[in-house]
Amino acid sequence: MFDTDALRLLDAVAATGSFTAAAARLNYTQSAVSRRIAALETRAGGPLFDRLARGVRLTPAGQALHHHARVVLNRLARAEEELAGIHGGHRGTLRVGAFATANVALVPGALRAFADRFPDVALTPVEGPSGGLLRRMREGELDVAVVSDYPAGLPYDEDVELAELVEEELLVALPRGHRLAGGGGGETVDLRELREETWIEAPSPGGTTMLAQACARAGFAPRATVRIAEWTGKFGYVAAGLGVTLVPALAAPAVPAGLVLRSLGESAPRRTVSTALPRTPLPAARALVRLLAEAAGQ
Repeated sequence: MFDTDALRLLDAVAATGSFTAAAARLNYTQSAVSRRIAALETRAGGPLFDRLARGVRLTPAGQALHHHARVVLNRLARAEEELAGIHGGHRGTLRVGAFATANVALVPGALRAFADRFPDVALTPVEGPSGGLLRRMREGELDVAVVSDYPAGLPYDEDVELAELVEEELLVALPRGHRLAGGGGGETVDLRELREETWIEAPSPGGTTMLAQACARAGFAPRATVRIAEWTGKFGYVAAGLGVTLVPALAAPAVPAGLVLRSLGESAPRRTVSTALPRTPLPAARALVRLLAEAAGQ
């Protein structure tokens, strides 16, 4: 049996890469850290750290134990917060993950409403790709998340409860001077008219993207892609006339004035935006999910 103090020490050494730094973080002496890590390695049946010229590094066994330690420590922290919520109403901290374009308007609006209703809950927002958010939730680091199946779907995870918020169209962003930009709003562009365009996107390695699937249904493959992940970079490349990109409708308010958004009509890819909760969610997380559903429906 590994006690929680030993797991916290393991986590501190792994995070800092040094017995000395971990000792300073936890207010131990360096010799005490060395002794306790040695005792932990004896209990674990072998070395957990490689001793280097400068600092230490987890061994494969150390990496395995550290993963479980993070899960245990995060679950214990969540238990403390859940008990605080049960005994004192909605209190504690709510760790909220979201992918980038959900943070344009959907999530901030719901968080504002949540903060007004539950002022005693501290909100900790975390941004990241959907797959990474689900992994962090599985490891106990997030209490609620907003995730999307764009660009290449979501992995199945039996420890995470997904609930659809909205299905939205992916629009095409064109530079204002593009031949298909048109003079006003509302025009639809036939995807086949973009067969010669360079596309700005960041597909997952080895994955099939919604863009590739939509183009295949239209009878062609994207001519070329430029791999840019951040939305500000995508918008910059499109504005410079270096290509076109797909933009989720949720991100429309953030599109700069130099770009024009057009619908792809029936050939438009669509993505599903969902909330994610751990198997035993906090009451405050359930409350935020309700507010997110209200915001998505407006």
